[in-house]
Amino acid sequence: MSGAERGYGAGQHTAPEPEPAGPVTAAPGPEDSGYPRHREADVVASDGGVVHLRPIRPTDADALVEFHAQLSPRTRYLRYFGAYPRIPPRDLVRFTVVDHHDQVAFVGLLGSEIVAVGRYVRLDDSLSAEVAFVVRDDHQGRGLGSILLEHLAAAARESGLRRFEAEVLAENTQMVRVFRDAGYQVSREYAEGVLHLEFDVDPTERSLAVRDAREQAAEARGVHNALHPRSIAVIGASNDPAKIGHAVLANLLRGNFSGPVFPVNPSARSVRGVRAYRSVTEIPDEVDLAVIAIPAAGVDSVMDSCLAKGVKCLVVLSSGFADAGPPGVAAQRRLVEQARAHGMRVIGPNALGVINTAPEYSLNATLAPELPGRGRVGFFCQSGALGIAILAGLRDRGLGLSTFVSAGNRADLSGNDLLQYWQTDPATEVVLLYLETFGNPRKFARLARRVARTKPVVAVKSGRFAAQLPSFGTNGEPVDDASVQALFEQAGVIRVQTLPQLFDTAQLLAYQPLPAGPRVSVVGNSSALGLLVTDALLDEGLYPAGPPVDVGTAATPEQFAEAVSAAAHSSDTDALIAVFVPPVATPGLEYARALRAAADGAGKPVLSTFLAVEGVPAELAVLGPDGQPGRGSVPSYPSPERAVAALARVLRYARWRDAPAGEFVRPDGIRREDARALVHERLGAAAASIPLADPDATALLACYGIEVTPFRLVDSLDSARAAAEELGYPVAIKGVGERWQGPELIGIRLDLGSPDAVADAYRDLAQVTDRAELYVQRMAPKGLSCVLEVLDDPSFGSLLSFGLSGIATELLGDRALRVIPLSTADAARLIRAPRAAPLLSGYGGATPVDLAALEDLALRVSCLAEDLPEVRSLRLGPVLASAETASVTAARIVLGPPPNWQDSGPRRLA
Repeated sequence: MSGAERGYGAGQHTAPEPEPAGPVTAAPGPEDSGYPRHREADVVASDGGVVHLRPIRPTDADALVEFHAQLSPRTRYLRYFGAYPRIPPRDLVRFTVVDHHDQVAFVGLLGSEIVAVGRYVRLDDSLSAEVAFVVRDDHQGRGLGSILLEHLAAAARESGLRRFEAEVLAENTQMVRVFRDAGYQVSREYAEGVLHLEFDVDPTERSLAVRDAREQAAEARGVHNALHPRSIAVIGASNDPAKIGHAVLANLLRGNFSGPVFPVNPSARSVRGVRAYRSVTEIPDEVDLAVIAIPAAGVDSVMDSCLAKGVKCLVVLSSGFADAGPPGVAAQRRLVEQARAHGMRVIGPNALGVINTAPEYSLNATLAPELPGRGRVGFFCQSGALGIAILAGLRDRGLGLSTFVSAGNRADLSGNDLLQYWQTDPATEVVLLYLETFGNPRKFARLARRVARTKPVVAVKSGRFAAQLPSFGTNGEPVDDASVQALFEQAGVIRVQTLPQLFDTAQLLAYQPLPAGPRVSVVGNSSALGLLVTDALLDEGLYPAGPPVDVGTAATPEQFAEAVSAAAHSSDTDALIAVFVPPVATPGLEYARALRAAADGAGKPVLSTFLAVEGVPAELAVLGPDGQPGRGSVPSYPSPERAVAALARVLRYARWRDAPAGEFVRPDGIRREDARALVHERLGAAAASIPLADPDATALLACYGIEVTPFRLVDSLDSARAAAEELGYPVAIKGVGERWQGPELIGIRLDLGSPDAVADAYRDLAQVTDRAELYVQRMAPKGLSCVLEVLDDPSFGSLLSFGLSGIATELLGDRALRVIPLSTADAARLIRAPRAAPLLSGYGGATPVDLAALEDLALRVSCLAEDLPEVRSLRLGPVLASAETASVTAARIVLGPPPNWQDSGPRRLA
């Protein structure tokens, strides 16, 4: 894959004449002078492997010469429009000594070898640059050209460039495809067998969609490599039953893994009767997955042998890394850096392992000897110890697994990677997550929202009170539970608080259809239990579809089945809960079979509280070809309340999925570049947060089509009168500062319709505030007072808060939160989410306000916060919502150094 660039063997369409042989060493240059370290990135190629991307350095000269020598004559011809057998010294200096601004170059590294190079050079003093890249022949087809283009475009935008140009031979179809498929708007001209391509480097909606699709495919492939190995090496396999290397090997063999398993132990000829090897490199066959079960101190020593063997993924069961304190944190960082430098992904360290129940793999590379059966549930958790309990709970409930990953310290591969995989995995229909921390919450929100549209995602997030315990949280920061809840609600994730609730919800999702509505029929043989179910339904916001049907204690299985079938097939019912407690000496097996048969074909969820059994007993199961419970099985709960709670959670998810997804739109009239220029000018190189002055805040909001009701800052009685005359009566006078503009209205005088009224109000407020400076503002249309606020969350980036103003609202914390950016649906839900929101819709006979104006305002603030990460906080309030408009009467904006959001910019691993 290659492309041409003017000025180094490309623009002339022929290679330069070879120069006399001599040492190919770059001219001396400052190694780190202006070196943009923030551009370094680990990236996932389309085959799931990792390549390290970084700006080129003068010391890369020898490696670049070796890279060039390994290119085929055909690749060199396509890249340089000529033979170009070697790089002359003067070109080598030009290629490796760059200023990282007008000349930018990236190298893709695997270990110490360069496998790809991309660069651009600014054309004269214009806003355009010529771009080119080339990938070593044995690494072509891995998507590295697309990744280089993304990172070059990001560097170009950072350097103030707006456009890329490229000269490409018409026969170089691979290169043409890279530009064509990148998602940019490409214009082209053809002359003498050469295509001249041009495109803007600013991301478009299509280019971002292409980026996300490629990211999903690549990261899913990385997980696929870990879960679908053809062969496995167990490094640290042992004959000592007390060691983890013995346990994982035994479980692989006991589970009948379909491929070869190679024990690696330098001091044993065999382990559990299987021939052992001294090193991975001595294994005669290929090795896809290496399970590492040696002490942490020895992990570094196996990296090179895994690279030499072409291992794709490491599962590190060893502890002693971040779980062992600061020294272990450094060792863990080194482990991940080395693995990625060698092109491998890491699960762990301190992991329980991975499971794939597909019969063609039958993979149990964990420390858990007993597994659940095969099913349609994918499970990700972090804690290894808790993972064993989770597997036991799934097995006890009869919940089958498709795949399972316990990532331990989650140093590399995370729950986000598993979401990418499960999105397109046909074997997984339900996703379960046990999360202790978030690696990249913004990315999680994006991925979970996408997955949940087709597959339910159920999550337990531990540490709900971590904000009160600063030693816990994401990336060392306390995580506010309200932020987590907002993220889950927005992404359609079903949040539960405990593992039993997780299993309760999962067994309903795994075996029964989603409910279409809240109407629930109740059938049982006990009036008391029927009433308990009815109470639970009303508590959860569900509706009984008529009185509970009591078949009586003397009913036969046939009579019980008839009542169940009638209720389940009724057009007035959206779901059914069957409650059965057999009388003394009456066997329940026939009733269970009758219940299962009666529920068959109803097309509605059927749940039961049957004999207080938890899970899916055999009599309520519809067995699949593999003998495991499948779709149509009736889950049983030990109490009616738990059954109803599970149904309520699933109904909320079904409503979210049926609701319009909304669109990520940019309202008209936004001037992003003007806003960026203003922010950069005011913030400069400031290392601390700075509040924007009123004129600047007003100007910044105007760039996003947000108008602040006109006001003037005055410092005398005469200037107050003059301002009132200029703005037009009636006006308001306000004190300067939050203290005087709170809901108590201590520092505000409204509806001043004459010079005398202005004078009286000015004198009064000047005395109250003890300041001559006051605001005079034109009166906005009367309406309900609201507040929109951008909050800076250390984990989630920016959150948008909305609520009505007032002391009671502040006291009760009646604020709704959404993670930025907002879709149109998010904005609509945000405005309607506070408990006091019915006041906006005309509660009590009042005139409804213009909800569309509030939604538009929320979208504009969302765009501002997303475009300008330097905006660390923003408050609009009061916003007066009337029947005709939403008027912003006050604004406060604070700028600061932007956070490091891992989900922005070109693809990269955290």
